[in-house]
Amino acid sequence: MILKFVEEKKKRYDELHDLLADPKVISDRAKHQNYAKEMSILTPLINEYNNHHSISKDLHGIEKVLKEKHHDKDFIVLAEEEFHKLKASLKKSEARLEELILQKESGGDRDIIMEIRAGTGGLEASLFAADLLRMYSKYAAKKGWKLESIDASTTEKGGYKEVIFSISGKNVYDTLKFESGTHRVQRVPDTEASGRIHTSAATVAVMPEAEDLDVEVRPEDIRIDVFRAGGKGGQGVNRTDSAVRLTHVPTGMVVTCQDERSQLKNKAKALRVLRARLFDLKKTERDKKISQSRKAQIGSGDRSEKIRTYNFPDRRVTDHRIGFTAHNLEEILEGELDEIINALRIEDRELRLASK
Repeated sequence: MILKFVEEKKKRYDELHDLLADPKVISDRAKHQNYAKEMSILTPLINEYNNHHSISKDLHGIEKVLKEKHHDKDFIVLAEEEFHKLKASLKKSEARLEELILQKESGGDRDIIMEIRAGTGGLEASLFAADLLRMYSKYAAKKGWKLESIDASTTEKGGYKEVIFSISGKNVYDTLKFESGTHRVQRVPDTEASGRIHTSAATVAVMPEAEDLDVEVRPEDIRIDVFRAGGKGGQGVNRTDSAVRLTHVPTGMVVTCQDERSQLKNKAKALRVLRARLFDLKKTERDKKISQSRKAQIGSGDRSEKIRTYNFPDRRVTDHRIGFTAHNLEEILEGELDEIINALRIEDRELRLASK
């Protein structure tokens, strides 16, 4: 099944090769760039497919030799050694093909827009949202990724009602895509005199950044409102109408950005968020139509789905989707997320490959 899938991609790769040599395509700069980008994305998969084909061919040749009776023992020993080496190489190549297929299907090479919102729990929920932002910021720094603030709504105690930011780098979406959902915290708030444990929550949305070809955002479908920014920002923050509110009329989606002092920069950031949300909506609707795909993934990505609990008294973090529990809560909140993320990726890989 996997090879059949790659063979279809090979046909597309060969088609792109011909298209890029077509004078009509060469004269259309935008089309040529799009085809070239598509081809570059497919190249690692096709290279590995060609490697797999070459190994299979050599393996078939060795098998034929071993079936022949006239060779001496020393030659047979050498042929058998080569046979086992080729079998091991073929297995590695198949694993690499699986990895490349899953990465391509998931859009794992994309950057992301991430949104964290305080849920139930009032002030404590907003402080937990700040903890999650810090956790992802530290994790991004460890990975060498770039984190850029887009918009934030803060509370008087240093928490966040909502915070939106982007993360760019290698395989960002593939790494963080399972963080979408409701994160729950159980701890004693600083304001709780009696020492009772409270349960609060924050929701996280991880959306792959959309490209121009992914979604069409027509200017006539957007209503733009500008207003004076509020909150922190120094002397100039409230002097100009720099904050921007975009309303996507067909869907009713509203995006506000006031992080920058420049209206143009805020508009550009708001458009990035709007594109990502529309692309995420499109992706979710597509997934719902493919029941097999829905079964073969961890979680729905829905913010209402409770995915993880951070229990402070027991220093425990539990991911409910795969029954994974770790007892190093402090380290996890300091950005040590690899253990949880790797467990999620392994489980997802097994589910998806089983559905092929």
